[in-house]
Amino acid sequence: MNKKRLILISLVAPLILICGSHAFAQTNECSLKLAELPNVPELLGFKMGMGKDEVKSRVPQVVFGKTDDFGVSKTTINPDFDPRINKAIFAGVRTVSLDFLDGQLTSLWLGYDGTFKWTTVPDFVKGISAALHLPDAWASWRIRGQRLRCTDFQMTVINVAEGPGFRILDDKAEKLIAERRAAKEEEDSGDEEPSPEVVADKQRKIYYPRGCQLAIKVAAADRVIFESPEAAQQAGYKIAGDCSAQP
Repeated sequence: MNKKRLILISLVAPLILICGSHAFAQTNECSLKLAELPNVPELLGFKMGMGKDEVKSRVPQVVFGKTDDFGVSKTTINPDFDPRINKAIFAGVRTVSLDFLDGQLTSLWLGYDGTFKWTTVPDFVKGISAALHLPDAWASWRIRGQRLRCTDFQMTVINVAEGPGFRILDDKAEKLIAERRAAKEEEDSGDEEPSPEVVADKQRKIYYPRGCQLAIKVAAADRVIFESPEAAQQAGYKIAGDCSAQP
């Protein structure tokens, strides 16, 4: 092998390694689905999609919040503040927050205290990834937090108080809630009647009720807009005689 060829290989080889590692990083994604997550002790017996009856059997003391117009209800379990709850079941856990859509669990948030086995965000990410068989596709999130986006759900880990906070969120459920809210807003806006705009002439001290074609003759410099005939009258304006018969 001649000298020129050796030099060429020495220049190209590092580029191949760099490009190869970059391509690997780009394809390192999470293709897991929510239904594929295994039941592990770290989730305390909670499973995404479970019904309220299943939660009640797990924690009989739980009280569910009122279901709103979009099918959402929420509840929080605080083992440290409820003497009825068996704290041994929730060892290392301060708070459990549950969100439901149409009676099914769509968001699970677990707040751990300083006695939990994983006390930092990196340790928690490493531990929960091993427990749930998650790929190494976590990314930075907020302040020193980590987030993992998968096919139809996401997970986040962040430091809260003296321990980590961990959340699993059903993305499809969040999208459905957003669609329902948007549909409600559109429905409500369609029910609103247009405001009874009143055009007045400040020079002549008269007003033209909505629909009166004579209002277009008022010069821009003399035009005053009121929300209603009553508002115009309170300001000292009188209805135009040619429009007095109009609504």
